[in-house]
Amino acid sequence: MLTSSLLRLFLTRSLSPFTFEASSPGWRPDMTGLDPIGLYVHIPFCRTLCSFCPYCREQYTAEKAAAYLPALLQEIDQTGRAVSRHLDDSDGAVTFEERPVTSLYFGGGTPALMLDDLPVIIGRLQRYFRITDGIGIELHPQDITPENLQQLKRSGVTMVSLGLQSFDQEALARIGRCEDRFTERLGWVREAGFAVIDIDLIFAIPGQTPESLRRDITLAFKLGATQVSTYPFIDFTFADNRYKPLGKKAKRQLLDELANFCRELGLMRTSVWTFAKPGTAKYSSVTRDAFLGFGLSATTLLQRSFSINTFSLDGYIGRLEKDQSPTALKLTFSLRQRAAYFLFWGAYGLCIDSQRFAAMIGQPLDRLYRWEMALAVWLGFLNRSGDDYILTSRAIRVYHDLEQLYTTAYIDKTWSVARQEAFPRRFTLS
Repeated sequence: MLTSSLLRLFLTRSLSPFTFEASSPGWRPDMTGLDPIGLYVHIPFCRTLCSFCPYCREQYTAEKAAAYLPALLQEIDQTGRAVSRHLDDSDGAVTFEERPVTSLYFGGGTPALMLDDLPVIIGRLQRYFRITDGIGIELHPQDITPENLQQLKRSGVTMVSLGLQSFDQEALARIGRCEDRFTERLGWVREAGFAVIDIDLIFAIPGQTPESLRRDITLAFKLGATQVSTYPFIDFTFADNRYKPLGKKAKRQLLDELANFCRELGLMRTSVWTFAKPGTAKYSSVTRDAFLGFGLSATTLLQRSFSINTFSLDGYIGRLEKDQSPTALKLTFSLRQRAAYFLFWGAYGLCIDSQRFAAMIGQPLDRLYRWEMALAVWLGFLNRSGDDYILTSRAIRVYHDLEQLYTTAYIDKTWSVARQEAFPRRFTLS
């Protein structure tokens, strides 16, 4: 994609593409200068495989889940031993100093399909990490029951993200879903008393209108959401969608409708596609400066590298049975590549934080990008707020378009390669 290539050239000042290399079976994360970080665990299993969903998924069987659990625990042990300081107790047994982490998110797939295993997984992580800001989990509507919600509370889960996608029957039918007692299920979630209730909605589904989207937003908050995450319907090359998303212009118009309507409701815009009640905590697994990922297809973002676990279930389990890393690909950032990555996701969260930039990149923002930032302010894309930069409405519209280009040029290609080969040798993103 020409636009994504020009943006990369502008921000990195280099013709060099992002190049992923095969990761060695003995690779361990370098945690230099990274405190605190976040954690992510991928549970890949689903009852049925939705055509619109691009994530790494496996058809659930009890046998597959039973084989996956020990491999996942092995990866946690493998990484935990590498990044936490060893302590010896009085009996000579090795223990570990818990490393502080901001949050833990479970994604999928359908994580609740391994609900009974969550206490074991969380307990294993807590051998090495001290979670300070809560535990979140994605839930399929079918998994929202009073019993499951209470079990999640007992496991320490404080945040839930509910993948409803829409309250509109026709919109749901076009993406292969159906309304399944959403009002009743959301009542159970409210009664359970989670600190954060995020409802995922998709916009730009064929046939969707501004009126139906406003009804979705209204119902979501009426039924207990503290936050709504709205994502544009994107047709990945490897998806099997019967219907195609609305066009670029229609998507932008719907996003503007969303923003205006949420502003009328007194909601805060906390990212390009997210709106929340004022004063509530955020559910966001992607906007953290650095994180460790565990499980099939999980990614790890560190100060100088980005890595991706294999998408092959057999490859994942096979590597860990040999006490080898399941990481398939690793990108080693140049300084400006890492800075560009920071800016991209900082912009998604609507604020470029200069202090966090300096801590992560090791260089002041205004030293690396003084003229670029000044130009963005002059053009009306950014406003200064002390040392930080805040995206304007104009910039948000542009970012909305750029993010979809990024998805097509980078994410789609990366996941396509990872799906085709368990441990690819090398590929580039230009």
